[in-house]
Amino acid sequence: SGVMFNGVIQSTEEGTPQGGPLSPLLSNIILDKLDKELEARGHKFVRYADDCNIYVKSRKAGERVMESITAFIEQKLKLKVNRDKSAVDRPWKRKFLGFSFTINKEPKVRIDQQSMKRFKMKIREITSRSKPLPMEVRIERLNRYLIGWCGYFALADTPSKFKELDKWIRRRLRMCKWKQWKNPRTSVRKLIGLGVPDYKAHEWGNSRKKYCRIACSPILHKTLENTYWSQRGLKSLYDRYEFLRQS
Repeated sequence: SGVMFNGVIQSTEEGTPQGGPLSPLLSNIILDKLDKELEARGHKFVRYADDCNIYVKSRKAGERVMESITAFIEQKLKLKVNRDKSAVDRPWKRKFLGFSFTINKEPKVRIDQQSMKRFKMKIREITSRSKPLPMEVRIERLNRYLIGWCGYFALADTPSKFKELDKWIRRRLRMCKWKQWKNPRTSVRKLIGLGVPDYKAHEWGNSRKKYCRIACSPILHKTLENTYWSQRGLKSLYDRYEFLRQS
């Protein structure tokens, strides 16, 4: 497929690009032998392409399996194991395809912390107050990203996390809306238009509190609440999650 080196495209005759669609297909073909080896040993495991987790009962067993399976992969299959990314640890301290487990006695599937950080970085980018985007454009971009993200992570058994993210996203949008109103006179007029009494509108419209404090205030919670955003087309992560879980 070719590669780009110092801005110049060069042809390639072997190998597959990182993240290319051919890579997981080839991994599944060559690592089929690994699956059969793990099944023959009676191990519980999960694998996708070249990412694999093997579950055992103790650390000692984990270290033994790590050593023997590494030897099998490198000596029998002639592949190289990335030792920097490999480890023996508790299931809730490891991740697999963006997921991990809770530490409960009956563990549940949860979204890994790194996946959550990447999600929040993307939402912060879309809801950045430094970008003078119309609100309908922000909501359109949010919906596009949220629907795809929720479709993947709906496997998680933690509905409360999706509720928390909904609240956080609306708070980010309230900060954007307050920034759009810019000066106190506009803020007062907009608040009155949303049904806030005159004295309250003047009190909050002339407030010197920062955007985050204003976005968390009772006045914006009542005026720019859930219904306000849903009427403007914002999709709820939690509603989407519940729909996918019941489908």
